[in-house]
Amino acid sequence: QVQLVESGGGLVQPGGSLRLSCAASGETLDLYTIGWFRQAPGKEREGLSCTANLGENVYYAESLEGRFAISRDYAKNTVYLQMNDLKSEDTAIYYCAAGASTLYCPIVESGYNTWGQGTQVTVSS
Repeated sequence: QVQLVESGGGLVQPGGSLRLSCAASGETLDLYTIGWFRQAPGKEREGLSCTANLGENVYYAESLEGRFAISRDYAKNTVYLQMNDLKSEDTAIYYCAAGASTLYCPIVESGYNTWGQGTQVTVSS
């Protein structure tokens, strides 16, 4: 069973950038589709981005307006989420998740069965 650990969150000013990491252990990350999600207090978990392990497909939520980018480092068994031009509305706990092998990845919660514990991102001036 793969295990996931998120890191890289913290406090950043509006307009700043962060790179989140999702490190896998137990199994290699390239066996799984990986998704990034976030959850703010009192809100539903929101799908942000995903990367499929088959066909190298990536997908982004339109609400991100091109500010985020997902990538895999196979040698480090890690998936990254680069976040640029951060806004106060981006404040949330960010989670990565692993799902079954796919050609085109989903960014819905039902597509994933293994989750990390999350990393806090706070955007404030």
